[in-house]
Amino acid sequence: MILIPKLINFAVLTVKQLHIDESHGLSHALNVLHHSHNILESEITSRPYLNRQRDIIYTSALIHDLCDKKYMDEYQGIQNIHKYLTTKTSLISEDIAIVEKIISTMSYSKVRTNGYPYLGKYEMAYHIVREADLLSAYDIDRSIIYNMNNINEDFNVSLGNAFDLFETRVLRHNDDDLFITPYSKLLSKKLEKEAIEKISYWKTIINQPAP
Repeated sequence: MILIPKLINFAVLTVKQLHIDESHGLSHALNVLHHSHNILESEITSRPYLNRQRDIIYTSALIHDLCDKKYMDEYQGIQNIHKYLTTKTSLISEDIAIVEKIISTMSYSKVRTNGYPYLGKYEMAYHIVREADLLSAYDIDRSIIYNMNNINEDFNVSLGNAFDLFETRVLRHNDDDLFITPYSKLLSKKLEKEAIEKISYWKTIINQPAP
């Protein structure tokens, strides 16, 4: 697929230009792409129309953080994305508009504040990418990295912030009914267990006596 290499190149360039740290950089974008693909494949038998929306899903997954207000003006980020998708890809204007709608409304904070947007026949495409991003959030090391790059350079403070985030948000994703697909519901339980084990692992490391 020619589209994906173009989008990855665009993501790398934008990450460098805007100094987006690795917690929201290419590695995260690829993780969201992989989760999106797996969720899509789990749904496509019962929703074959999703095959026609594959480009929308993959595009949204790869560039969803290139308009993140934590790193830039969100409106300007959307404008940069619009210009690239319009001039450098073969996506039609309707698909580009849906991509922009998905990536500007899918964040945890916007969903908690505003709920889900109405996207008609693209509703499931939206949920696939949104859920993929949530599944990627179970990596506590990523949260530590974000904190150290953007909130507080002190490791102990960043680790504590990450623990708090997982306790109040990430480990509550299922309790808050944020997953609707069977695939994500099942995988999130596994990732939740692994995250709890990783938190315990970190606490063990930190509490090791000095030699």
